[in-house]
Amino acid sequence: MEELVKKYQKSIAGFVRQKIADEDVVEELTQDILMAAYQALPNFNGKSSEFSFICGIAKHKITDYYRKKKLKTILFSVNPELEEIAEEALTPERDALKEELKSEIKKTIKELRADYGKILRLKYVEDLKSKQIAKMMKLSIKAVESRLIRARKQFQSLWEYDKKTNKEIVQVDKSNRR
Repeated sequence: MEELVKKYQKSIAGFVRQKIADEDVVEELTQDILMAAYQALPNFNGKSSEFSFICGIAKHKITDYYRKKKLKTILFSVNPELEEIAEEALTPERDALKEELKSEIKKTIKELRADYGKILRLKYVEDLKSKQIAKMMKLSIKAVESRLIRARKQFQSLWEYDKKTNKEIVQVDKSNRR
């Protein structure tokens, strides 16, 4: 493990830094990548360079980072806007994740009670204030806020994206240990 760290730490950190600006995250991901590379070395077949093999692992770890941290934070933040995701999509990996995420959001919203789907769309897609939604739906502001809370809870309970993604990651990790 020490040899792997000495040999690749700086170059892998540079690779990660090209995709992620937060230095703390770069450091943490670099360590995770090197640990995963060390664990996956028995599966290395020599068809590429060792560095390319590790960069492949790094790409997956970076994608996982955006999937778990960045996109989830944007989605469930106080004022999420899907357009922010589009504006911040700087890499092909993020573009692919953005489209996958949009598709999963639409699918989940369709599973909600109709009024919950409508109120979430008005709040987070159309970016309307609770007061505007109340007027539009002929409800009190308190009723709108209450429905938003219930709608978000139902959305989160139906949200399969993270569950499915985490299951895939666990399956990949288990197959790498063989």
